[in-house]
Amino acid sequence: MEEGTRIYTVLGVVSCIVFLFLNFGDVHILPFSQPRMSFVERNGSHFVVDGNELYVNGWNSYWLMDQSVDDFTRHRVKKILRRGSEMGLTVVRTWAFNDGGYNALQQFPGIFDERVFRALDFVIVEARRNGLRLIFSLVNNLNAYGGKVQYVEWAEAAGINVGSSNDSFFSDPTIRGYYKEYVKSILMRKNSISGVEYRNEPAIFAWELVNEPRCMSDASGHTLQTWISEMAKFIKSLDSRHLLTVGLEGFYGKTTPNKIELNPGDWAVSLGSDFIWNSQVEEIDFASVHAYPDSWIPNVELEDHLKYFSKWVTSHIDDGEQILKKPVLFTEFGLSSHHKGFKESHRDQLLKTMYGKIYESARKGGAGAGALVWEFVVEGMEEYRDDFAFVPWRFPSTYQLIVEQSCRLQTLFEGEAQVNKSLHAACSS
Repeated sequence: MEEGTRIYTVLGVVSCIVFLFLNFGDVHILPFSQPRMSFVERNGSHFVVDGNELYVNGWNSYWLMDQSVDDFTRHRVKKILRRGSEMGLTVVRTWAFNDGGYNALQQFPGIFDERVFRALDFVIVEARRNGLRLIFSLVNNLNAYGGKVQYVEWAEAAGINVGSSNDSFFSDPTIRGYYKEYVKSILMRKNSISGVEYRNEPAIFAWELVNEPRCMSDASGHTLQTWISEMAKFIKSLDSRHLLTVGLEGFYGKTTPNKIELNPGDWAVSLGSDFIWNSQVEEIDFASVHAYPDSWIPNVELEDHLKYFSKWVTSHIDDGEQILKKPVLFTEFGLSSHHKGFKESHRDQLLKTMYGKIYESARKGGAGAGALVWEFVVEGMEEYRDDFAFVPWRFPSTYQLIVEQSCRLQTLFEGEAQVNKSLHAACSS
């Protein structure tokens, strides 16, 4: 009798597992089935993993959470992560926000759509399954996907007098409270698939406070600096394990008048951000920089764009080594395909310039810690394509450049024998 009971028990467990697999095929039921992964740490001006230096070759796909909500688009996420891993890329930057509007993660302050949260859970598990780490940006300075304007509108709807500028996002105490509550919910989220809290998830490379912060209502920079300091301390009080960055574009401010001439124009000093000052906040682990030479300096030739781009990259790497004593990660860079006379070879030249700077930094043990291209999409995503987006495997020369950078960075620190299996064939060809 007991033996029969055991048989029925086993059959019941097996049936349950089969049912879960058939109905939730993407779900990894057991946390220990995930690949082993360690947290990325900082040692001075370097990233380190398990005591070894790490230089990043990565990319941006801001749309991962959004495209993971529905089953019929989730294949796009799986494909880009798989292909990114095959190219030897190690970090992908994406949005961990969608405030208000369609498929919003945060529908109202502190009110979340569990369906969308589960999509973000999936992104984390799928990234880790492919050996990738994620930089999660927590809010947008721009209006896309809600941004700071959505927070201001929420406060206004609650009857709070926040003034006439969307920059009240940085100064109003109620709005700052909204943001803190959001961040706390993200950090303490328990992944519905893996069971791991986000703040304990090593597949998250870093948190980014805000994408491209600007506070033009206070060109002195004090408002933004105060906000960065407050929010950085708050995040570190909840999560001391993950790295933290601001999300800056890299423009020099009034605290470094000797560097202002390196900005792309006089307009950049009036944006209320200040690369050196903002990045010196103690809780900020690494500096973030963006680079869009053709958008910042229009109506000049490609050669001039590349010269400026080279100076911009070198200057910020030097800042990391000589002033900040922190890693510098170029978290966005790209070239617009909408500019007159654009050729794919122009993008290749931009990548060669950036990749050369990062490789030289890596060879010398410098602060130029890596770069992330803006941005990758897969086929059939026209509605998500801006003028910088491209499908990397459709352009053989560009694809090869990306793979070569992955190969030489990995072999520099790990040797030929240690290159990951998915990349080994590409590195050998």
